[in-house]
Amino acid sequence: MENTDAIKRFVRVAELGSFTKAADALGLPKASVSLAVQQLENRLGTQLLHRTTRKVQLTPDGQIFYERGKDVLAEMDELDSLFQTDDASIRGLIRVDMSYPMAHNIVIPRLPEFLSRYPNLQVDLSSTDRQVDLIAEGFDCVIRTGKLQDSGLIVRNLGVLTQTNYASPAYLAQHGEPLRLEDLSNHWLIHYCVNAATKFDMFEYWDGQACQRISMPSRLSVNNADGYQAACLAGLGIIQAPLIGGAKLVAEGKLVEILKKFGAPAMPVSLVYPHRRNLSKRVRIFMDWLSDLVRQHTQ
Repeated sequence: MENTDAIKRFVRVAELGSFTKAADALGLPKASVSLAVQQLENRLGTQLLHRTTRKVQLTPDGQIFYERGKDVLAEMDELDSLFQTDDASIRGLIRVDMSYPMAHNIVIPRLPEFLSRYPNLQVDLSSTDRQVDLIAEGFDCVIRTGKLQDSGLIVRNLGVLTQTNYASPAYLAQHGEPLRLEDLSNHWLIHYCVNAATKFDMFEYWDGQACQRISMPSRLSVNNADGYQAACLAGLGIIQAPLIGGAKLVAEGKLVEILKKFGAPAMPVSLVYPHRRNLSKRVRIFMDWLSDLVRQHTQ
């Protein structure tokens, strides 16, 4: 058990990149976490972490031990829950990442019922627009939208999200509503750019056979979904986004759906996780719940 506790502390430091954050997450003094990792390194005869005053990073040996350590901890969790049938007996932390609209509109509103059923589970929900590194950052699973690159990770397809076009009433009052694609030359598009690989600076639509693109000017470029929607609400231009993020705002009269026949191509949604083996019972339960929930909102 002593070795298992040391592995848990090391894994948490590796995931959070900080002894202080790991200690806070574990509810332990920083000194005890640091000592446990130091004793683990002495026992193994190798350095697991590069420590500087600014950050903590895994060494090559540390990366290997981190992967194997997570497997060991997952195996221990599986053994602990092997014969448990009571939902209340399932315990532990689940780390998941997804986009802000997915978290805000679909997952978080339904989390109370999940946590009510499994009262001893904790969920660490990260909501970012960048593509996180599951392995290096220690996530159990992530929800990703859009086309995936071949990464060696396990992918569970959850369907596609329908996309459409939005503008605010104030924007349409000032610029008029575009009724044809040709009208877009007199309008502004809010550009969305997380990085060079995730850049949306053209109006896209599906013509029945392929995705077509129309270059449009912009007065604003943003790098996250929250800013993208806020810019549209402020009347700064047109956006193209999934229905899940805009339907409520349309119903409230805060946004208007425009050019309905020319929505951007549907966006694939996937659940991604590191490996099939050694998944703890709590992670399997959460992923099944999450998959069923998201599929209710996809086609």
